[in-house]
Amino acid sequence: MTIIEVVLLIVAGLMVGFINTLAGGGSIISLSVLMMLGLPATLANGTNRIAITIQTMTAVTSFSAQKVMDFRKGLFLAIPAVVGSVLGAYIAVDINEEIFEYAVAVIMLVMLVFILYKPQHWIKEQTHLTQRKLSVSQVIIFFFIGLYGGFIHVGVGYFLLAAIVLSAGYELVKANAIKVLIVMLYTPFALVVFIINDQVDWAYGLVMTIGNVAGAYIASHMAVKQGANFVRWVIVVVILLTSAHLFGIIDIKAIVEAIRS
Repeated sequence: MTIIEVVLLIVAGLMVGFINTLAGGGSIISLSVLMMLGLPATLANGTNRIAITIQTMTAVTSFSAQKVMDFRKGLFLAIPAVVGSVLGAYIAVDINEEIFEYAVAVIMLVMLVFILYKPQHWIKEQTHLTQRKLSVSQVIIFFFIGLYGGFIHVGVGYFLLAAIVLSAGYELVKANAIKVLIVMLYTPFALVVFIINDQVDWAYGLVMTIGNVAGAYIASHMAVKQGANFVRWVIVVVILLTSAHLFGIIDIKAIVEAIRS
């Protein structure tokens, strides 16, 4: 591994840890970098889980220290997600990649409309929902989110945030805390599946983790300090960039390749 590769992995990890903690979709960067460095898509997908696991541990610890973490509700919501993630990691889905990416982009843009049209749902906590017990619909929703997260993970943060805010009633700062808790709990199970199937490059994964941890630490403190409205606008920007990439308007992989060159 060259010095350039080490620097590229750490810088990419820094951006991914920051974006994933505040919003989601950062794995587009990490997967692009890993594949540009020569890893096949399946190996990059598994390797990416190393940094995600440790990154979320950092974020959870930080959010907890700042007293914005609802562990009880987060653990209940995580149970179906964990089950779904294991199944998702095992499933080999025969789907056209281009159609799949377009579908994710459309879902993200729909979510963007909700964020901009009814900001009060994302900024103000809805106590009547946060105090409600886990419902059957929530079990189903978080199972399928976990299924998706176990399969590819890219953009799962958007779906988790939407589900936590709209179905559980949390404002964005607390929702981000619960989001990283859920990801922290299900990712190790998915990672084990990738390890068993020899789909992990430990050297690249551990180097990238250095950046992820730093990014997650910075982002978790900024989220609490700046508040839910700041997080909302970060999500808006990231969704626009992610959707532009998925629709082919900008090419993140090309940008990564240019930096590497």
